[in-house]
Amino acid sequence: MLTFQIAFRNILRQKRRSLLTGLSMTGGYMLFVLGYSILEGSYGNAIDIFTLDNSGHIQIHQDDYLDRPKIYKTIQNRDQVEVALTDDSDVKSFTPRVFSPALAYAGDRTAPSRLIGVDPDLEPTVSRLLQKVSKGTYFSSLPNTDGYYEAMIGRGLHITLKLEVGDEIVLISSGGDGSIANDIFVVSAIIGNKTSFDRMAVYLPLAAAQEFLSLGNDVHEYVLLVNNKDDNEKIANELSAQLPELTVSPWQKVEATFYRTMQADRQGNYFTMGLIIFIVFIGVLNTVLMSVLERTREFGVLRAIGSRPMQLVRMISLETFVMAFISVLVGFLLILPIIYWSAEVGFLLPEPIDMGGIKFQHLKGEMSARVFWIPMAFILATAVLISIPPGLRAARILPKEAMGSH
Repeated sequence: MLTFQIAFRNILRQKRRSLLTGLSMTGGYMLFVLGYSILEGSYGNAIDIFTLDNSGHIQIHQDDYLDRPKIYKTIQNRDQVEVALTDDSDVKSFTPRVFSPALAYAGDRTAPSRLIGVDPDLEPTVSRLLQKVSKGTYFSSLPNTDGYYEAMIGRGLHITLKLEVGDEIVLISSGGDGSIANDIFVVSAIIGNKTSFDRMAVYLPLAAAQEFLSLGNDVHEYVLLVNNKDDNEKIANELSAQLPELTVSPWQKVEATFYRTMQADRQGNYFTMGLIIFIVFIGVLNTVLMSVLERTREFGVLRAIGSRPMQLVRMISLETFVMAFISVLVGFLLILPIIYWSAEVGFLLPEPIDMGGIKFQHLKGEMSARVFWIPMAFILATAVLISIPPGLRAARILPKEAMGSH
């Protein structure tokens, strides 16, 4: 305790130099926290946009359906799967889907399309399909009064086939039993835009898609959202142990290319942030070194009265650590409301970003414990490290030379 008091008293004695060092450390901490929060928040937003657009946090398939999709590779034991997902407290929501390539026909125009069968009630709990409806109304699981099921089509198919809400669309595909599947559906809505991944897709109610493809009650995929997206890989491993006959994949595997690209970009941004912090602490190192030079006579007196070299090193390191701790504490109090605002409100972008038919206009940061403690730990550790060279210089001072310096 006495050592801390001495260190604190020395800091107060060097008001000008301590203030300059403290401001550098406070500014460095605030810059680090803000940059880290925006970086993590932007990637968190990108993951949310990407996973909620289609992939979810976890997907479940039969065998290698993810890599080699075939219409006959279906999940048959649906009751067992849904009981396991319902009982898992980490699983927020889930939905089944079926897929098949199909030829879409309207009037004298045809176009290749992708048929996607979804549960009209469960799908909105996992994806943004409901919000992507740009024209018309979200479909129902029941046929209309004329006995036709409703379908929602992508913007690209709408343009290619010149279809409007209320028009009929004919789909031709191959059934799971080898038969030829063909039927007429009524367009209830147009979704997304020309750049959406599902711009050429046809969404059908799950029951209609299963009947159309002769799949019975089978599905090709379960898509899950979990309560904490950062734990999705661990949850996927746990579910894989519960469902050994199925393949459980986190989104990092489902969308491996996107994940690798994001990680590479992330590492590049970390390097840039590290370079900025390095420049800040070069300034701090220079300030601490100048403080040691100004106190040469003081260190000479300490050496003359019997202080050991390592005692000087420890004293300077402790002074720098105490100064860094106070600076970080002040920086935390100053940056806290800014991080809270960036996480709740965010920065308004000049132009909204359209992601698959959903418009986003705010860049939000992340507010979590790691956003504050990782920069704090880094700065405190760095403060101790940068105090070592000045401390070693003070330890090598000879009392005779120091007493004669000006």
